[in-house]
Amino acid sequence: MKTKTLLAAAAVGLAAVAQNSALASSHMDAPLITFDDAANTTDVYAFLSEDSKGQLYLTTALSVFPFEEPGIGPNAYRFDDRVRYSIHVALDENATNGKTNLTYNFDFSTQYDNQNTILQAFQGVVSPGGGNQNLQQTYRVTKVTSGERSRKRREGRRREGGVEVLGSGIRDGLIVPPNNQGLLTPLYNTNDDGDMRAKEGVSSIDALDPYTKSGIAELKKGYIAFAGQRDDGFYADIQSIFDLDLSFGRNTGTPTKPFDSQGGFNVHTIVLNIPIEELKGAKIAGVYATTSRRKFENFKRNDGPKSFETFGPQFGAFDQVGRQGNPLFVEALLPINKKDAYNQGSPKGDFELAEIAANPELAGFGPGPLIPGLLEQIYIPDLIKVDLTTGPAKLAGEDGFNRLGVFGGDILKSEVQDPFGNGGFIPGGWPNGRRFGDDVVDIAVIALGLTGITPGPNDDITQVFSGVNVDRVDRNDITYNDVFPYAATPLNGRNHGHHDESDDE
Repeated sequence: MKTKTLLAAAAVGLAAVAQNSALASSHMDAPLITFDDAANTTDVYAFLSEDSKGQLYLTTALSVFPFEEPGIGPNAYRFDDRVRYSIHVALDENATNGKTNLTYNFDFSTQYDNQNTILQAFQGVVSPGGGNQNLQQTYRVTKVTSGERSRKRREGRRREGGVEVLGSGIRDGLIVPPNNQGLLTPLYNTNDDGDMRAKEGVSSIDALDPYTKSGIAELKKGYIAFAGQRDDGFYADIQSIFDLDLSFGRNTGTPTKPFDSQGGFNVHTIVLNIPIEELKGAKIAGVYATTSRRKFENFKRNDGPKSFETFGPQFGAFDQVGRQGNPLFVEALLPINKKDAYNQGSPKGDFELAEIAANPELAGFGPGPLIPGLLEQIYIPDLIKVDLTTGPAKLAGEDGFNRLGVFGGDILKSEVQDPFGNGGFIPGGWPNGRRFGDDVVDIAVIALGLTGITPGPNDDITQVFSGVNVDRVDRNDITYNDVFPYAATPLNGRNHGHHDESDDE
C-alpha cells in the first residue's frame, strides 16, 4: 500500500466513512457534566458485527460513570433512575446532515429486595440469577422512529406509531448484573475465585461468566441488549496529554511511563445490537449518544419495592445534559464557552462549529492533518459513521485485527464507495466506526501528521507505521470479549492493577 493509498485510507476513515476522535477521551469533558458522573459519557462505540448464526448487527455501545474504583462499595456505582440514556442512529444522507432517524432510550429503575437491613447491595454471595443481590436494577428499552409520530397523526390514527417498547423489566430479562466486588461476586473472576483477577475475554457466548450471560436480553424484532458494569475499554496516556507532553515521557525520561490513565478502572456500559434489517437497507449509519435529566422530579416516599412501570415514567420532561460521538471533540477542540452548549445540543447544530474544527488550538503542536479539511470532515457533524456494506469488523483478538486499523493493514471492502480508486478498501476499524481495542490515540496522531514520519511516494504504509506506539500504551489492561457484549469483564475490587504498563519500545 503506497503513500497515496495511505492518504486515501486516512481520508476515507477519518472523513468520508467514519468519524471518531482526534486523540482520545479523558472522560472529563464539558465543565457542567464533570459534576454528574452517572450522566457523564466516557466513550461511544459502533461497528458492524455478526453472530454465530450469520445475523448481522450494527453494534452500538455507550459507557458512563468515569473512573469507577473497583471494590469501594458495590452500591456506589449504578445507572441513575433519573437519567435517560439514549443511543441515536442517523442513516445515509442524515449521517452527513446530523438528523436522527432512530433513537433507543434506556430508562432504569432501582429496587431493594429487603429494606430491613443495612446490607444495601449484597446479602451474601450473588448467584447467577441475582440471588442475594439486594439492590437490583431493571430497565426499559424504547425505540423512537423520527417522523413516524407526525405522519400517524396526519392519517388520523390514535396510536403513536413512532414509539415502540422493545422490552421492559424483569419479564423481558432486562436486569443489570452485579458489580464486581470480589468475594461476593466470585463468578466474574479467574477460577470463580473472588480473590483472583477478573476473567479475560472469551470467544463464545457459552464461555462468558454467568453474571454477564444473565445480563444479556433478547428483545422484540431481534434486538439484543446488555447494561451493567464493565472494564473501561479505553486505553491511552491521557496524563501526558494534559501535561502538554506529546513525547509521552520520552523527552523527559519520565520513569513512570508508559502509563494507561484508565487502567484499573470500571465504567457502566449499555450495549445494543441493532439487527441490520431494522436499518431498512441503509448503506451508512452515524451513531452518537446522549444523557438527559428530568426537568421536574417528584420524590415520593416508598418503603416498598418499586417496579419500573410505577416508578420510571412518573416524572417530568427531559433536559439533555450530555452528548458524545467522537472522543475529544468537546475537550480538545471546543473552547470553554462552547463545551456545555455542545452537550445540550444536537449534531444538526455542529455546522456552526466548523471554523473551530478547521483551526483547532491543537494544531500548534504539529504541522497539521495529512489531508486538508480532515478535522471538519471528522467532527462536523459529530457522529461515528459506519459503512454497513462491508463484512463484519474484525474484533480484538481475531485474526486480521490491528489496533492501528488501516495503518496496520486492517481493512474492509465497501460495496458503495471507492473514493480513491483502490478497489473500495476502507479502514477495518476506527475511523470506520469504532471497535473495542481500536487505538484511537495512535491512529489519530498518525493521520494528523504528528508522528514525525514522512512516508515516501513508494513506501508501504503498513511497514512505515505498523510499529507506531505514540503514547507507549498499546493494549487494554484486560482482553475484550469477541462476542456480545464485547466489552471486557469488570475488574475485581480485591485484585486489580492501576495503570498497567505496556511493553516499552
